[in-house]
Order: sequence, then structure tokens, then C-alpha cells
Amino acid sequence: MRRVSRIAVAGAATASLALALSACGGTSTESGSSADSDKGLAIAYDVGGKGDQSFNDAAYAGLEQAKKEFKYETADIEPTEGETDADKQQRLESLAKQGYNPVVGVGYAYAAAVKGAAEKYPDTTFGIVDDSTVQAKNVADLVFSEEEASYLAGVAAAKSTKSNVVGFVGGVDIPLIHKFQAGFEQGVKDTDPKVKVLSQYLTQTAEEGGFSSPDKGKTAAEGQIEKKADVVYAAAGLSGQGVIEAAAANKVWAIGVDSDQYKQEALAKYKDYILTSAMKDVAKAVYNLAKSVEDGKPQTGIVRGDLKSGEVSLSNSNPKFADDAEVQEAVETAKEKIVSGEIKVKNS
Repeated sequence: MRRVSRIAVAGAATASLALALSACGGTSTESGSSADSDKGLAIAYDVGGKGDQSFNDAAYAGLEQAKKEFKYETADIEPTEGETDADKQQRLESLAKQGYNPVVGVGYAYAAAVKGAAEKYPDTTFGIVDDSTVQAKNVADLVFSEEEASYLAGVAAAKSTKSNVVGFVGGVDIPLIHKFQAGFEQGVKDTDPKVKVLSQYLTQTAEEGGFSSPDKGKTAAEGQIEKKADVVYAAAGLSGQGVIEAAAANKVWAIGVDSDQYKQEALAKYKDYILTSAMKDVAKAVYNLAKSVEDGKPQTGIVRGDLKSGEVSLSNSNPKFADDAEVQEAVETAKEKIVSGEIKVKNS
């Protein structure tokens, strides 16, 4: 177990500022670049950054839990617009060089950067969320069976629609988001084949803003609502906020993603129209990696969260959803069949 300094936390703000300057192209000082065994978990955010009320904020919640429990210094760094893989790798290497351990890249876009940084800093444990392609002795691939939670979201949508039309909005047309779409569509069709699913992607690449443009999400949702969709599920990061806004404006249901979006303060004025959220516990995965390092037994290889482990789920925060006995029974039955293997959920 690492030695913990009680004064380390006091330096967190200074260190975060230094790291932010370094990430923007500045150079760290000699003292700032030396390894410090009192430093703990550091995360580098995906597109959208902190405040997305979704994926990145979930990672931050895991960091906060580790910081509180282990009483060590942490860091969280924002992405920059138009950055390259080399920029990402430099950011991760800067964190490792300063003694942070583990260092986590939040999102599949960090794959090349994590691979390069892990080779350069073999004594540091690295994590990457939503990617399983980096195979190294000091890397943990934190992945999830998103299609399983999305299947349950499809069951809920099929049971809740009055128009027999529901929508799916994906942020970027990539295999990761295909998992959300596949599970959702299967859940809808298995529950009620009469229900039509409208599916749309916002962009072909993340650089075009598919995960970071609420206006794009709002426009897409409005288009589906015009076609009679009365439940719209978004797997689009920050763009999903626009989907939720459109749903609330038109008094139809939205289904959130990654975090329990009914509970998000920034979305409070829309929460009465957030039916549920298909969650994946990025916070738990990030915290567990930090704990494994703290315990001296770092996780490595593929670490998967699914319905069986409880790391993907459907939220019950909205009382209208939680108290709907028919919907709850359908969701619970589907969950049991997925966990038992009776239902095989498609991931593409």
C-alpha cells in the first residue's frame, strides 16, 4: 500500500493548475515533474469534458471517491479542441512523470495514447475506458456490456410508448455506439414487434462534434418527435442533453445514458421527462482500478462490467417509472433472462 501524506491533498489545486498549463502546451517545472509516491489517481477526460452530466462526470465521481477514501492527491485534465493522439499521449505521460498512479484515459480515443504511455512508463498502471485493444502488462481495459442495459431501455421504451414509435440517437457512428443501438432495438422488438424504432447518428467522427453538441442532439430528437416518437434514447455524451431538452419541450419521454441523468443538477428542469437511464458504472470501474493499485494488486487486462456484476443497469429514480408495475415486471424479467443466458443480446 502506498504511503499517504496528509498534506498531499492541500497541493491538489496547485498541481491541477500546473497540469492544465502543461496540457495546453506549457512545460512543467523540474520539481513538478518528479515522481511522488503520495500522488494517486489521475484521469484525462474524453470529448465533452467534465460537466457532460454523463460519461466524463461518472469517471470524475470515481476519482472523487478514491480521493476521499485514500486521502491522496488526484488530478483530472480536460481535452483540448482538435488535439492529436500525440497530444493525448503527452498528457498521460505528464501525469505519470509527476507520479500519479493509476492514470486513466476516459474513452476509446485514448487507445493509441495509452499504448504509447504505458510502454514508456512500465511501472505506472494505466486504464482506458471503453476500449479493449490495448494489451499490456500495466494496462487495464475497462469495458462494459452496454448492449445489456440498452436492451432493458428498449423494453422500457416499448412498454411506455403510446404512439408505437420510439427513437434512438447515437452520437458518433462507431462500433461502441452500435452496441447501444443494437441492444435497444432488440429490446424494443422482443417486447413489442409493432413498435417502430427510428435510429440516427449525429456525426461520422467525434471530431465533428457528435459527442459534444447539444444543438445537434436537439435537432435530431425534434426530427424523430415530428415522426411521432414519444420515447427517445440518446447514447451521445454531452449531445444527449439536447435530446433531453427536446423531449421535455415536447412532453415526451427521454431515456438517459451512462449516468443517472434524472439526478443530474444541470438537467433538473427536464427531469420529469427523463423516464430512466441506461447506466454503466464508470465511477465504480475507475475507483476499483485505483483501489487495486492502492492494495498493491493492480488490475490489468480486460475488466468487464455487465448486468450480472451490477455495473450496467437501468435507473429507477423517476417515481413514474419506478411505480409502473407493468414496466418494472417486464424489465426485471428481461434482466433475469439476460443474466441467465436465456436472452443473448446483440452488440452490433
